[in-house]
Amino acid sequence: MRKNSIKITRINGEVQKELGKIISFELKDPRINPMTSVVAVEVAPDLKTAKAYISVLGDEESRDNTYKGLKSAMPFIRSQLAKSINLRNTPEIKFIMDQSIEYGVNMSKKIDDINKEKDSE
Repeated sequence: MRKNSIKITRINGEVQKELGKIISFELKDPRINPMTSVVAVEVAPDLKTAKAYISVLGDEESRDNTYKGLKSAMPFIRSQLAKSINLRNTPEIKFIMDQSIEYGVNMSKKIDDINKEKDSE
């Protein structure tokens, strides 16, 4: 796999920031969990496609509903992205669910529980 250029790295960051704003403030779909965040974005070098890694804090049903809501709102998200970012091509976004934030929260909770048990002994 080749190393990302500075241009692609900058575009990844900009698309990630704008996607986060669009999902948080502009989508009105009740299926989308308010605790949804964009963890990372990988834009292809030709700017035609992008993978957006989405993390949802909640149960499995909430993740599924959020994924369905994002998928159905894809044309709106893409049009808003085209308005906010001036690129030759607006990438077609593929959402990928990522549980890294939830995993981190669960691990932190387990560590806190172990420390409480250790302190109570």
